[in-house]
Amino acid sequence: MAKYQLLRDRVVNELPQVQLAQAPSARDGELALAHTPDYIDAIAHGTLSAAAQREIGFPWSPGMAERARRSVGATVTAARVALGLQAGVQPGGIAANLAGGTHHAYAHKGGGFCVFNDSAVAARLMQAEWARAYRNNQQPLQVAVIDLDVHQGNGTASIFAHDPSVFTLSLHGQKNFPFRKEASDLDVELPDGCADAPYLQALEWALDELVRRFEPGLVLFLAGADPFEGDRLGRLALSFDGIRARDHQVFDWAWQRRVPLVFSMAGGYGANIDDTMQVHMNTYRIALEYWRRWQTWR
Repeated sequence: MAKYQLLRDRVVNELPQVQLAQAPSARDGELALAHTPDYIDAIAHGTLSAAAQREIGFPWSPGMAERARRSVGATVTAARVALGLQAGVQPGGIAANLAGGTHHAYAHKGGGFCVFNDSAVAARLMQAEWARAYRNNQQPLQVAVIDLDVHQGNGTASIFAHDPSVFTLSLHGQKNFPFRKEASDLDVELPDGCADAPYLQALEWALDELVRRFEPGLVLFLAGADPFEGDRLGRLALSFDGIRARDHQVFDWAWQRRVPLVFSMAGGYGANIDDTMQVHMNTYRIALEYWRRWQTWR
């Protein structure tokens, strides 16, 4: 948990161009776009069973419930900024959540340190707000989730399993958690010890395949730090340079197509927390580079 404060402090001190805003708390109606009413109510009132709390990975508290809502609210707000739907704010093209990426949360339950699924709520809410803002446009907002956390986005895959307007892509460790995976629209399973070159080759193929099958109007990018070779839970072997190349690949892929992109931090469990911070900060530096391109283009 300490990484979130550390990351915020480093962004403030090292990247003053990044504009920070307090994350709002997602409302019940917003959460209900991706979660069942019973589950939302259990989180709100602390009636989760002991087994459900164990599956999430930490006990319920009022602070836990509020943090989960604000983690969703941050991704929602970032998506509004990127798309130009945030009142009084210039369209950014790129925006971010300092936390988020809670992709193990299903519609009816949490899991793997994830309470609510911020990407799922943001995707559904942006589709609704886009439809209201552009009523004369017959084309609904198509959303691509590019999940590069080292663990498969099982909750996200489950929520969108029968939704052709959202494309879920997950590159993840084949033998890593979750051990019972869901079917994304495109899953790329990687062997233990996968290093920079084969990872980047697999990502290039996956992005080409995504755009061959789908035309996104918004990208939600889970920029996990856990594929790093020094991660305690990762089991892959990407270097700092490899993850930088990964991020460049995704941001450039979206930029070439002028598709607004929202990124979240997702996982990162480095044996040395400074390594995790470095991976996340590298992502922010690359994002800032592409954000500047968006401002010039606009």
